[in-house]
Amino acid sequence: MIPVFDLKRQYATIKNEIDSAVFSVLENGVFVLGENVAAFEKEFAAYNGNKHCIGVASGTDALILSLRALDIGPGDEVITVANTASPTVMAIMSVGATPILADCDSHYNIDTALIEQKITRKTKAIIPVHLYGQPCDMKEIRSIANKHSLKIIEDCAQAHGAEYSGKKVGFSGIGCFSFYPTKNLGAYGDGGAIVTDDDELAEKLRMLRFYGQKKTYDSLFFGYNSRLDEIQAAILRVKLKHLESWIKARRHIAKLYNELLSGVIIPEEKTGRKHAYHLYVIRIKQRDALMAYLKERGIGTGIHYPVPIHMQKAFSLPGNYPKAERNAKDILSLPMFPELREEEVRKVAEDVMYFLNNKI
Repeated sequence: MIPVFDLKRQYATIKNEIDSAVFSVLENGVFVLGENVAAFEKEFAAYNGNKHCIGVASGTDALILSLRALDIGPGDEVITVANTASPTVMAIMSVGATPILADCDSHYNIDTALIEQKITRKTKAIIPVHLYGQPCDMKEIRSIANKHSLKIIEDCAQAHGAEYSGKKVGFSGIGCFSFYPTKNLGAYGDGGAIVTDDDELAEKLRMLRFYGQKKTYDSLFFGYNSRLDEIQAAILRVKLKHLESWIKARRHIAKLYNELLSGVIIPEEKTGRKHAYHLYVIRIKQRDALMAYLKERGIGTGIHYPVPIHMQKAFSLPGNYPKAERNAKDILSLPMFPELREEEVRKVAEDVMYFLNNKI
């Protein structure tokens, strides 16, 4: 079996480091907002080139707290892409704001040419999603946001280590990260973080994650219980040291796939951007048949995502998003994780090509 993800392989390579870090927390006896959370926040902020990092309970909470920190709520509109996971839109709805969708471009990210026509007097922010690890066109998005006095919240849940013009994503005001286990930088449970260079915003976010408190038992405003777990922070500190080498491995795997595959639409790294390849996504008209064939051959695959946001019952948002709908029918995620062996990549590509060449 060649799985689409394999977290056991990664653990095996860093087992001693992870075990030591976890046992250290257990022996220390401090489990909430301890020294590991503080240290990870400092280290992750430095890695991303930001002044501040605020650890929270999940990537979804990172988005919700960021919207709250910007005082976005009922009556406000937030523009995001139709081609994303549901948490992006659920976060907007969770604060009472209205999500306004724009279709995606040929690289799955928000089509910047469609953003301005979505702006109204109610628009307060744009949430670009760096889907699959490919950075959005942040130069154009920043230009639009500046022109219309809008805030930017970057959804970086799949883009740890991705770069735009030499900068790590998350540099445009607020960057929101998920540490779900399968992410490029994943915990062994839920976790998330927010990065920013704004001192006042960072202070407000730290209070929002802790019941609106600056000091214990004194809530200054409505807040949440959304704190990055101390054990997860210790795990993330270990993994952060390996992140660059893991991204290098992902990029090598993607390069090998690109060389071996033809007859399908493969990912393209746009000029001036560093794709972090959280996922390796191809497009093929015979997607479901190929998926079934690969499963028979012991190869795991995934679909990210099979139902567009506007077609999900929870949202039922109006609009026409043909590229997002097309993608949902054609996209397929092939195995992608740093420990994937070269012979496995070749095996996957060989089976894909056999399927295509023999019109199975």
